[in-house]
Amino acid sequence: MAGRVFITGVAGFLGSNLARYLLEKGHPIVGCDNLAGGYEDNIPKGIEFHRVDCNDFGQMLALSRGVDVVFHTAATAYEGASVFSPHYVMQNIVTASSGVFSAAIAARVRRIVFCSSMARYGAAPVPFSEDQAPQPVDPYGIGKVACEAVLENLCRVHGVEYAIAVPHNIFGPGQAYDDPYRNVAAIMTNLMLQGRQPFGYGDGTQRRTFSYVDDVVPSLVRLGFDSGVVGEAWNLGPDEEFVSILELARVIAELIGFDLHPVFAGTRPQEVHLATCSADKARARLGYATRTTLREGLEELIAFVRKRGPRPFRYNVPVEIESERMPCTWAERLF
Repeated sequence: MAGRVFITGVAGFLGSNLARYLLEKGHPIVGCDNLAGGYEDNIPKGIEFHRVDCNDFGQMLALSRGVDVVFHTAATAYEGASVFSPHYVMQNIVTASSGVFSAAIAARVRRIVFCSSMARYGAAPVPFSEDQAPQPVDPYGIGKVACEAVLENLCRVHGVEYAIAVPHNIFGPGQAYDDPYRNVAAIMTNLMLQGRQPFGYGDGTQRRTFSYVDDVVPSLVRLGFDSGVVGEAWNLGPDEEFVSILELARVIAELIGFDLHPVFAGTRPQEVHLATCSADKARARLGYATRTTLREGLEELIAFVRKRGPRPFRYNVPVEIESERMPCTWAERLF
């Protein structure tokens, strides 16, 4: 029988898609989620689900017993908001992750796969490559780098295998689209389907690449089971179609049939202007390939939001630092 897998954040976008893929491969799966950011109907039928928080060490230890591989996908992935809510974000990135790692090691799992973030690269020149030193510019990125260091340290001391996945800007069906703090393509889709203009920060010329989820998951799975991948970081995502946020909005508007006149707010503190990763290493050693164009992926995302129906946005991140530098879209709840 295929090895038993534990997935944190299994109601989230990446975790739920990973779970479906592994179920099809015959893996027994236990998953957890606190449902703070995911959708309960994302959770695939056929897994053992527990509604618990990763900060509950006792539960993490119990759920890790008898497990072969842990995929830690759970995160409060609020990069921009981490400047204003650092305690909340760091508690659910650094503290929660250290608990997941230590519980997995105590339970004698074979391998831990940690989903980091391209925020680890921060101010580094593009395209980001795995041999570059991390230069995070915000608490979220700093937290992800700290998690990587803790994971490497503990696994080397206790003899557990690990790999670090660096997915970037994953999108597609199942993504949270009522979250005002993350997932720019989903935010824009939700707004336009409500007949509302999308917002941009600065002048909209920030450039990103976007990863369709079905293209990323197979390479992520290989990090859990392949030999020759241990002890390394891996960029997972395309380096093609390096587009501006304004260009992204135009494609979404065209697909929806929306008359686009975006509203531009002020700049976001610590936002990186250019962010794209080299996929050379994953292509050569994991068989990564971009099979879905940005336009094709956006068509699937739009269909998903249409089917579920546009929703009001949930402003559920506690603001810890009141500041005039907070974007008006968050401070005034404009989404």
